[in-house]
Amino acid sequence: MNFEGRTIVIFGATGGIGSALARFLAPTGCRLTLVARDSDRLKALAAELAAKGQSADATRSEDVERCLASAHEESGRLDGVVCCIGSLLLKPAHTTTDDDWGTTLSTNLTTSFYILRAAARWMMRGPGGSIVLSSSAVAERGMIHHEAIAAAKAGVVGLAKSAAATYARHQIRVNCVAPGLTRTPMTLPLTRSESALKASVALHPLGRIGEPDEVARAILWLLSPDQGWVTGQVLAVDGGLSTIQPRLPSPS
Repeated sequence: MNFEGRTIVIFGATGGIGSALARFLAPTGCRLTLVARDSDRLKALAAELAAKGQSADATRSEDVERCLASAHEESGRLDGVVCCIGSLLLKPAHTTTDDDWGTTLSTNLTTSFYILRAAARWMMRGPGGSIVLSSSAVAERGMIHHEAIAAAKAGVVGLAKSAAATYARHQIRVNCVAPGLTRTPMTLPLTRSESALKASVALHPLGRIGEPDEVARAILWLLSPDQGWVTGQVLAVDGGLSTIQPRLPSPS
């Protein structure tokens, strides 16, 4: 995968998947900009990888615009933009508050829209590029207590597919990754609970949850100019969760 001289921006760069992706990209010779809200963690990661760090809140459109304008102005191009921002809310609809709903949509869907909109504006000035958004297996498979997050992540899929159609003539590719449960700081409430982890593992036909590097490699593949004919796709990186029935336990 040749990223030499290309300009790549990762939003949510200090998260489990975002930081794994940043570590894959840093040695490739690309111009890498890392964006996150936590300025201390961002500074540490940017220093480790000799990358540029920009502190921003992607729920604010002006922050997103500023970050992408800066990345484009420094190099005159914008080749890849990734949204690794997300949240996890496990509540049935009847206990989900207005604030829960609003925060979940803002964190997952609104950020994706702001990032895609700004990235498309800059990429239309050049030779195109690749935009990768983050959905989830729960957008495809109905899961108990996932109403708000499933709705938000399904919205990300619709956003990506429509944008892929709109911007194809500008050679802008738009795709999604859709992970299953992945071992990241965000999912600690599930993975550190033995009973919750066991139940989650049982839902994944491959018999384990995912690791950040596995999702990051899928994003890296979608970002690569080698995949110049791939757009409008949702790449499930979920151990079979969204499409395969796990083996049922043998009757006792």
